[in-house]
Formats: sequence, structure tokens, C-alpha cells
Amino acid sequence: MSHTSSRHLLALSALIAGACASSAALAAPTQGETLFQQRCATCHTIAPGAAKMGPALKGIVGSKAAAVPGYAFSPALKASGLTWTTANLDKYLAKPTTVVPGTKMMVGVPDAAQRAAIISYLSTQAN
Repeated sequence: MSHTSSRHLLALSALIAGACASSAALAAPTQGETLFQQRCATCHTIAPGAAKMGPALKGIVGSKAAAVPGYAFSPALKASGLTWTTANLDKYLAKPTTVVPGTKMMVGVPDAAQRAAIISYLSTQAN
């Protein structure tokens, strides 16, 4: 094999390896997605219409509280008047029962960095 052919083969190999690494990086979950799976997915899903113990959260950021069709929200959350802005989600996820006494959601996310990552992930899950 000629020296030029060897360089072309090496360059092609490097290009393929780089493309594979880029694909793997693109497919890797974000920190927020990983935290959502660890902290939230027992009770929530992203997929619309697939409620678990809690409502599906697709498109939740910017929506009105207690507005996901097909889920039986607590009277307290229905009456809260909240819109799920990132700031309101942050407060609610920190201490759900303090923000909305009588809510069904009992488990919060006390760590601010984890809340921020989860909210960032939910922000990418628009309708």
C-alpha cells in the first residue's frame, strides 16, 4: 500500500471514529434527563396520555397547573392558579406541600442544582 493510500485510510478511520463518538455523545442522556429518570419517573412520564401516579409532563413548562387532560388533580392544585414557569416549578419541586398545601405530590427535590437540571430537561419537552 502506498504512503498516500495509508494516509487516506488513516484519515478515513479517524473520520469514522469521530462520527461514531459524536453519535454516542448525541445519544447520551443529559444530566436533567438522567435525574428525571432517577427522581421523577416512578410517578411521572413525559409521554402525553400516559399518566402514572402523577400526570404526564410533556409540555408542562409554561402550562397552567392542573391542566393535563386525563389526570385527577387535587382540588388544592386546581385552585392554585399557578402557571408552571421555571421559577414556580423550582419553588414547587423544592417543597410541593409548602407551595400548594393539599397537593398529591409529597416528594420534592431539595437540591437546587438537581431541580435546575430537571427543569431544564422538562423545558426541552415542549408539545
